[in-house]
Amino acid sequence: MRPGQSREYAALLLPCLQRGPVAALAFASGMACAQPAITAANNPVDVDVAEALQRIKLPRGFAISLFAQGMEEARSLALGDDGTLYVGTRGAQGAPAIGKVYAIPDADGDGRGDQVITILEGLNYPNGVAFHAGDLYVAELGRILKYEDVAGRLLDMPEPSILADQLPEDYHHGWKFIAVGPDDKLYVPVGAPCNVCEPDSSHGLILRMDLDGSNPETFAKGVRNTVGFDWEPTTRQFWFTDNGRDLWGNDRPPEELNHAPVAGLHFGFPYRYGKDLVDAEFPTALADSAFTPAVLELPAHNAGLGIEFYTGTQFPAEYRGQLFAAYHGSWNRNPIDGYRLRLVRFEKGRAVGYEDFATGWLEDNTYWGRPVDVEQAADGSLLVSDDYNGVIYRISYEGN
Repeated sequence: MRPGQSREYAALLLPCLQRGPVAALAFASGMACAQPAITAANNPVDVDVAEALQRIKLPRGFAISLFAQGMEEARSLALGDDGTLYVGTRGAQGAPAIGKVYAIPDADGDGRGDQVITILEGLNYPNGVAFHAGDLYVAELGRILKYEDVAGRLLDMPEPSILADQLPEDYHHGWKFIAVGPDDKLYVPVGAPCNVCEPDSSHGLILRMDLDGSNPETFAKGVRNTVGFDWEPTTRQFWFTDNGRDLWGNDRPPEELNHAPVAGLHFGFPYRYGKDLVDAEFPTALADSAFTPAVLELPAHNAGLGIEFYTGTQFPAEYRGQLFAAYHGSWNRNPIDGYRLRLVRFEKGRAVGYEDFATGWLEDNTYWGRPVDVEQAADGSLLVSDDYNGVIYRISYEGN
């Protein structure tokens, strides 16, 4: 056992050694051999989603409905200039990629998608989608594609230009959430290819590049797995979620909401989590001052994914400028946790606390839905993807 590894690590490693050298090597490389008993992977409940919506609890005056259904693993969302919603997909590790990107127009603006159109197929885990100035950006595991002037061409998509094709192709944390920032640059994360390890210089970071793929640079490092980020509307500064390591107990490490006002900051992975939690399995010569702590710590293993600052006018004034965040839910925590939307309260451009906004997908240690991403629609409602049910929800404010 290398210096600095904890007794807990040794306890986790022992069952792997007992299972043989292949299992032990897998654990040493960060894969889950000695994980605690999995509950969430085995206890989903299938429901009639339209009927089950009455179980969702929202603040007074809000309502939830189905915007669209019938997709395979609806994941990241992007809204076009004409109100068309673009939806990425993923697929389980070891299974074939779903490979599809969907478009859902709402031409009459009635709050329901007119139809679900499969606009792209055969892609390599196209989880990430972004829309900017008429163009659709799609992130595969190892490539970033750009489809120009897609409005009106949903049934005959143009050939893409390839902005990047040398990104790592690891499935483990390799699926990507992407977005165009207020600096007109494309932001692309590359997660750690492990549960916990010391990643090389091409992993555990967030890249940014020009919109033609040129001038790529590292914007942030020490990032294990971010699947959601946005820019605070008054400061135009970057905020992102990050998912902590597994196999460290039910209640650690905390999930993170991080703030990157400038480029070049290190957010701790694999040495630090949350505000100041040290992982003794990974000693480092870096000083504490080298790391940027999380602004908010949230419950462990909740899997915070997509976030969206609310800039609309449909919701009451107290929600404007606040952050909505999707929590996909735990996979190896007992009891399970997450499976909800949270509202992060901001004051003067700074996160000061959080509260539940939409709950009900988790009931009696079982779940029937898994929120992934949040996107503000043109009318000021919120669109929320659910990859377990393959649907998009719409949350609107109906008044008291």
